[in-house]
Amino acid sequence: MTEAASPPVSGTHRWVSLMVHDLAASQEFYGGLFGWEFDEGPEPLGAYVRALRDGQPVAGLGEIAQGAQRVVAWLPYIATRDVDGTAALIRESGGTVAVGPLDAEHVGRLAIASDVRGAAFGLWQGPPRRRPGPFQGHSGAPVWNELITFETAGVGKFYSMVFGYESAPEPALPPGSDYLTLRLAGRPIAGIRGVAEAVPQDRGPHWLTYFSVPDVEEAVDLAVRLGGRQLTEPEVSPFGRWAQVTDPEGAPFAVIRRAKRD
Repeated sequence: MTEAASPPVSGTHRWVSLMVHDLAASQEFYGGLFGWEFDEGPEPLGAYVRALRDGQPVAGLGEIAQGAQRVVAWLPYIATRDVDGTAALIRESGGTVAVGPLDAEHVGRLAIASDVRGAAFGLWQGPPRRRPGPFQGHSGAPVWNELITFETAGVGKFYSMVFGYESAPEPALPPGSDYLTLRLAGRPIAGIRGVAEAVPQDRGPHWLTYFSVPDVEEAVDLAVRLGGRQLTEPEVSPFGRWAQVTDPEGAPFAVIRRAKRD
């Protein structure tokens, strides 16, 4: 989950994970779409596998307990050096901590929380690791997380208070766009997109993970053939050509061929 053998920088996005009802079917879908291979994850996490691309871990997939009804969604995990303190700050800032903090053997200390608008995200406090993290730009790797919410101002203040982000309008987008980029020491970490009443009624505000692909149209067509669904037509943005799809269980995500930026 980290990119160097040093403590993770608080506020950086270190991992993405998906809890599904049919783990085997989801492995078949994502393996076919992104070329992922899988190995067994930490035993305390239950039925859980790590997705590998070129031998490097890029994401996690777990199985929801039988009979449990949960919205299937990709969840970003945000690093913190004090998960208990961050969880307390989330509550003080108007958010909710739904799970934990709790210890997961060989992984670290985890929690699952939601922001002031109800969008879920994870917290991770863990030891230094020598393997690089997933956000490298390789095909099949997650390269960006973006919060889809009603408006950016209020929720942007929440994330800035909790993680110390500098939040500012994205200069690459047209003036008036309701979009904030969250930065640490000037480095872009994640985005917040305000879409007003276009937030899905069946899902509400949520984090959207972007996965790198060499060809967006081919990836969308393949996702549909594998049982997913296309949500948007491919389009060009200052960040690259992208489109949004879902997996067979309805979890939304985006595929993107990233533009080269200075």
